[in-house]
Amino acid sequence: MKQILFFLGIILATIGVRSQTIFISKGKIEFERKTNTHRLYFSGDESSFWEEFKKLIPQFKTDYFNLFFNEDRSIYKIGKESNEAKTGFFESPANENTVFKDLTQQKSISQKQVFESQFLISDSLKRSEWKLLPETRTIAGFECHKALTKICDSVVVVAFYTDEIIPSDGPESFGGLPGMILEIAIPRLYTTWTATKLEGVTEIEEKSIAPPLKGKKATQKEMAAKVNDGIKDWGEKYRDRALWFVTL
Repeated sequence: MKQILFFLGIILATIGVRSQTIFISKGKIEFERKTNTHRLYFSGDESSFWEEFKKLIPQFKTDYFNLFFNEDRSIYKIGKESNEAKTGFFESPANENTVFKDLTQQKSISQKQVFESQFLISDSLKRSEWKLLPETRTIAGFECHKALTKICDSVVVVAFYTDEIIPSDGPESFGGLPGMILEIAIPRLYTTWTATKLEGVTEIEEKSIAPPLKGKKATQKEMAAKVNDGIKDWGEKYRDRALWFVTL
């Protein structure tokens, strides 16, 4: 009887804590995107020239993006400028992505800069097949749960999401989990997107959650063809990675 009362007490306490959880429906999340440029662009068996050149490139490149969201829509776009010195080398095709999502209509409009061209792509929201896993970690003060999916058939994506932030959303075009994605890692792109903080949004910021308008209207296939033409002489490995970045 004592054991039953003990476990009943634990269950009631858990329910009590859960009932006190504040569920968030709108806000601004800052994401830090970090890329290991040495691993992404150098194979490790380069000639002495490339080994010397690699020393001129910082090993890690950090960029910041903001995700403004409410229960109906969101916009992910470039945030504050990094303090890192700009080298002008090896800029990712996804360096200035803007992604608008209409969560009610299940549609997205993305503005993407690919070399000298800016594209405007309208599509339905990405439907990823997520595998939910028991592992958890704390990110930006939220308990997050692990999930896995793939892009481009074989590229593994690791996500951590929290159900304490209601919209099924995340950085870039990712979403579809029971809550907000606060971290994405793509090992084959040597890149992670990690939430650093959550802030409230002002009325002006919330009204600015609107689709981008500039860019050449195109399909994902047409944009991928542009990337392929631009780097077709770089080798298969670099071409594939650029195409993976474009699909984000």
